[in-house]
This record gives sequence, C-alpha cells and structure tokens, in this order.
Amino acid sequence: MDSITPQQRSELSTGARALGVALTLEQEDQLLAYLALLIKWNKAYNLTAVRDPDEMVSRHLLDSLSIASYIGTGSRWLDVGSGGGMPGIPLAILYPDKYVTTLDSNGKKTRFQTQVKLELKLTNLEVIHSRVEGHKPEAPYDGIVSRAFSSLEDFATWTRHLGDNSSRWLAMKGQHPADELVALPADFEIDSAHALAVPGCQGQRHLLILRRKA
Repeated sequence: MDSITPQQRSELSTGARALGVALTLEQEDQLLAYLALLIKWNKAYNLTAVRDPDEMVSRHLLDSLSIASYIGTGSRWLDVGSGGGMPGIPLAILYPDKYVTTLDSNGKKTRFQTQVKLELKLTNLEVIHSRVEGHKPEAPYDGIVSRAFSSLEDFATWTRHLGDNSSRWLAMKGQHPADELVALPADFEIDSAHALAVPGCQGQRHLLILRRKA
C-alpha cells in the first residue's frame, strides 16, 4: 500500500466515525488496500472518472459506507452496475457475515474486482460479469443496491426479476430525483428517502429505498 498516505488513512477513520461506522483496524487496512488497487488499476483500466487519489476516500470509500445503517438484516446483497466495485466491495469488507455479489457488464471492471477479491481474500464476495437482464440468481436477493447506475425507472425495471416483495432496492443518487419518481413502475413504491451527509463530499447525496408492492 505504498500509494496510501497517512492523510488518507486519517480521512477514512475520522470519516467512518462521523458516519457512525465502527471499522476494525483490519477493515481499515482492507479498505485502504482496495483503494491502493483502485488507484493502480485506474491508470490503465479507467475504472472511475475520479483521478485524484485524495478525492477517492470521500467520493468512493466514505460514499459507499454512508448507506451502512440502511443495510439491515438481509444476508444476500447485489450491487448492480458495480463499476469499480462500489459500494459492493466496501460493504463486503464492512459486513463479512453478509454475502455480496457485484454485477457489471464491463469485463475490465469485473477483472479488477476479481483481483481485489483474491488479494483481499474476500470469501463473502462474488463477482459476476454479465448484463443485468442475463443474471438469473437461484433465489431473490434481500437487497439490491445501485450507485449512479441508471434512472429509478430503469433500475426497477431491469432488476425486477432479482428480488421479490420482501426485497429492498437501494438507489444511491446525487440530488433528490423528484422527476424520476414520477416515472417509477406501478408495481414499485418508495419505502423511504434519506439525505446522506458524506464527509468530504461537497455535492448532495441521497438514498431512495424502494419496495415491490404486495
């Protein structure tokens, strides 16, 4: 982790505490090891538009951890359109007792995620290279999360087959997407909406939790 600075470690630990997330030293090390791999691979694989490593702690790690208190008791989670592995990989690190699947159609990005899984020994993480409509899990997921993946309408429509009436869909957004809520499919409803305060992030962040109607 030669690329990780003491400032980045401090920003992660103080930011996590501000979010109410209790990280063990091992989890802190794993998150920073993931960040180091992201910085290294991003130069060739274009995993994220954020180029400044100093911005990645807040915009990737802390942003992913900001939804931790909304994960709840569900044990099987899917991160759809995971890209560089966010928020799925940080959540897999934070919750070693939960089974997290990351899904992306970009082979470069899933190869990177697989490397992270191997190097960090994340036995509770499964990486799948597939389009979302082609993914057929053996059982519905307890939770399906997306981070700037698509509109709420597309998110619900494309992932409808991956959950059931007891599942929750967590959509991470920037500004509150009032216009997108109008187009939500008829069989989905908003369970709750939350403004997120992510340490170090200047822009607005929101989480919308959806459910299928019974």
